[in-house]
Amino acid sequence: MKFRLTLLLLFIAGLCTAQQKINQRLKQQLDSVYALDQKYRAMLTYMGQPQNANVITPKIKVSIPQAAAMLQTEQQRLDSLNLIFISSVIARYGYPGKTLVGEAANEVAWNVIDHANKIPEYLPMIKQAADIKEIPFYLYAAMLDRYLADQGKEQLYGSQCTCRVLKSGSNECFVWPIEDAATVNERRKKAGFKLTVEQSAELLGVQYRVIKLEEINREK
Repeated sequence: MKFRLTLLLLFIAGLCTAQQKINQRLKQQLDSVYALDQKYRAMLTYMGQPQNANVITPKIKVSIPQAAAMLQTEQQRLDSLNLIFISSVIARYGYPGKTLVGEAANEVAWNVIDHANKIPEYLPMIKQAADIKEIPFYLYAAMLDRYLADQGKEQLYGSQCTCRVLKSGSNECFVWPIEDAATVNERRKKAGFKLTVEQSAELLGVQYRVIKLEEINREK
């Protein structure tokens, strides 16, 4: 009887191992997708920083805005191709989370959806994946913040910054208005963010202050 029980346990353990096996082929494909997702983004960020103009200008035959526009067009083309692939993966497997493709490939689909601006369509699925720990919860939190900000609503976790031109003509960058801003760092910690909203803003070169939607609307 003990021998049969041992065999049964080994059989069940084997099934569990098979179910948890990483899809290596899909993981490799997602790694390639991520490379395309990031191909021109770092370069565009670098080009967008005024202090780098003297380094860039002598090396290119067109103006920096023209070069940036060309790279942006190419990145958008890659984003569209990536989305087609990710949509087919989701149709077959659901969200490709860490059980299916491991870490950090489980974040690739999130990046593609975010960059393709398909958040309204996929946000419920992202939440479900975060709730069952297939992706880090803070990624869902950041995507939710972006969705809310795009809708002109207060964000919850303070992950989204934006810039505006004031009536005076000056440019101001700030953290988008936060619902119940006094407790935002508690929510951030619970969601898995490593930095406070103040620290996160500082990394982006933004001085954090509490701002209300009414203040933004008055400046329009």
